[in-house]
Amino acid sequence: MEPTTIREGYLVKKGTVLNSWKVMWVVLADDAIEFYKKKTDNSPKGMIPLKGATLTSPCQDFTKRMLVFKVRSAKNQEHFFQATHLEERELWVKDIKRAITCLQGGKKFARKSTRRSIRLPENVNLSELYVLMKDQDKGVKELKVEKDKRLFNHCFTGNTVIDWLISERKARNRPEGLMLATGLLNEGFLLPAGDVSKDGAEKGAECVFLDQTEALYYFGHRRKNWKVRKFILRDDPAYIHYYDPTKGENDPLGSIHLRGSVVTAVEYVPDAKRYEVDGNLFEIITSDEIHYYLQAATADERKDWIKAIQSVSKTGK
Repeated sequence: MEPTTIREGYLVKKGTVLNSWKVMWVVLADDAIEFYKKKTDNSPKGMIPLKGATLTSPCQDFTKRMLVFKVRSAKNQEHFFQATHLEERELWVKDIKRAITCLQGGKKFARKSTRRSIRLPENVNLSELYVLMKDQDKGVKELKVEKDKRLFNHCFTGNTVIDWLISERKARNRPEGLMLATGLLNEGFLLPAGDVSKDGAEKGAECVFLDQTEALYYFGHRRKNWKVRKFILRDDPAYIHYYDPTKGENDPLGSIHLRGSVVTAVEYVPDAKRYEVDGNLFEIITSDEIHYYLQAATADERKDWIKAIQSVSKTGK
């Protein structure tokens, strides 16, 4: 009997030989995961048998990459995949876990009629909540903590976060605060620091944030000072390269891969006002969930940049 296709779509996958991350077309069947270089390819680049496999989500092996999950085969081969947003990862993880469970029990894969997921309180904007948490006067206080002969700078405990959410009336009780903190953790606004919080995040439970004094966390999405750069947008391949405007265009300082990225105008940018940066801001979120914040000279220029980047992200290679 031919395997049944359960789910398919583009994910970013870490190479098993090289450490590069590449966009792959991934197909989940009821007994294996196949991945292809292109959607139209007939032969897969590789295949992961699901019998005896285990899944870890969220996977915290890569501090600079969010929304990663890990599949370990029965032969202890590790495969890392990255989704572009939280809901996408949850759908993949749910179906892969169910496929593994069905194989173990000798059952046929069948979708449940009821779905269980974490529901955040209504009208919650995690980006705005993150800004409030980082406020130097009224936010969560960052501490220097020594634990197990290791020094953690700019961190705070899990129960401190829950206490703050309740005191600021962002959560009505500790379970609701735990859901909010988990959302912040999954979106990369909070990151685990130390073994206790990392172990809690990797267990794949419904709530991965730990409301404990032993669990340490720190703020994610850390940013350097704002600097003036010259940007050049290209569609083949789909990149923005940026340069030091005083040194010409021969040697770019860096680049932003735009394929599958999302770009939007924003009003809230953490730490921006500290550097007297205000107005005409926009955000680029890449397919590997890296956030870039830029400022245009005028509102019209911001619209033009957003429109051009949106076009390249959809059509560029």
